Amino acid sequence: MPINRTAVRRRGAYLGGLGLAVLALAATPFLLDSLASPGRDWERLSNISQTYGAISVVISTVALLAVAASLVYQARQTRIQNEEAHRSTHRELMLLTLSDPAYQVCWEPPNTRMTAERWRQLLVANLIVSMWSSDYKLGLISDPGVRAVLEDYFRGEIGRAYWHNSAPSWRRYLDKSHDPRERRFVGIADEAYAAAVAAGPPVPTGEYFIP
Repeated sequence: MPINRTAVRRRGAYLGGLGLAVLALAATPFLLDSLASPGRDWERLSNISQTYGAISVVISTVALLAVAASLVYQARQTRIQNEEAHRSTHRELMLLTLSDPAYQVCWEPPNTRMTAERWRQLLVANLIVSMWSSDYKLGLISDPGVRAVLEDYFRGEIGRAYWHNSAPSWRRYLDKSHDPRERRFVGIADEAYAAAVAAGPPVPTGEYFIP
């Protein structure tokens, strides 16, 4: 995923500005001392210095919160980049598998017997559903959004055949996952699949397009 360099520069300038403000406020008492002439009202200067000190504490707190928010943002961006790298590797493996029938038996056998053509179709369906799973895990799509997408997807013959075949594998894998959103995704998919089945037979692939 490309890095938004403009956002990075803005965040750097913002944090730099806060740092300079804190430094300036921290140096204010020393500046007042250097500029004070004999006979200056030191009690008044002391009150001013204390006021600046209180303000500097507030700004320092804001600066620390900004740094913390920046670290959280960077961690999320790193997570998204890692997820995209994982997705890219998965996609390359799928394309390699589809390029030669000899590679297709390198994967685990399907949970139900099927033709090689149907298996290849389900392989592509896996890419599609895995994409939605990643988006959901990263918070890029909401519960209602992913539910609507899956319900629509399971209206089709291939989508419904994919979940019928692969749902047990998803459950076995995610039962051991420590990510609650991953487990939640499978639950939503199961509910969407059940809703699609209850609505009636799937749309056959032969009816997708006009001859």
